[in-house]
Amino acid sequence: MTLFEQVSKDIVAAMKAKDKVRLEALRNIKKYFIEAKTAPGANDTLSDDAALKILAKLAKQGRDTAALYREQNRPDLAEEEEGQAAVIEGYLPRALTADELEAEVRAIIAETGAASPKDMGKVMGVASKRLAGKADGKAIADLVKRLLTA
Repeated sequence: MTLFEQVSKDIVAAMKAKDKVRLEALRNIKKYFIEAKTAPGANDTLSDDAALKILAKLAKQGRDTAALYREQNRPDLAEEEEGQAAVIEGYLPRALTADELEAEVRAIIAETGAASPKDMGKVMGVASKRLAGKADGKAIADLVKRLLTA
């Protein structure tokens, strides 16, 4: 079952359970999935890899928005955003620990033959595809930069 089909099925379950936060989050996910499927050149398909990228983006947006609401002393809105972000994160693969991430990035550096910061683009191209949804892009970039300058 694809992520798109799973989300569609979970929407029905959330409606039956009258789980408002989960339902709203799932409908938002499905909206972005449908937009991606109907985008020019998508041929009405959505791969799970593309779906994971969308989910990671939505989860990050939710966490960032919740942080903004907390700064503006709006805990009611922050809790709602955090709840939706938690629903979205439930569909993402387990995030890599710092040690696992470093091991993966070191393997990619060895695989690409990168030796200096000039090769960062080559490493990031492979790393961002392979680690999509498993680690934050900024964390990957910082680690690649640190390892290539060492």
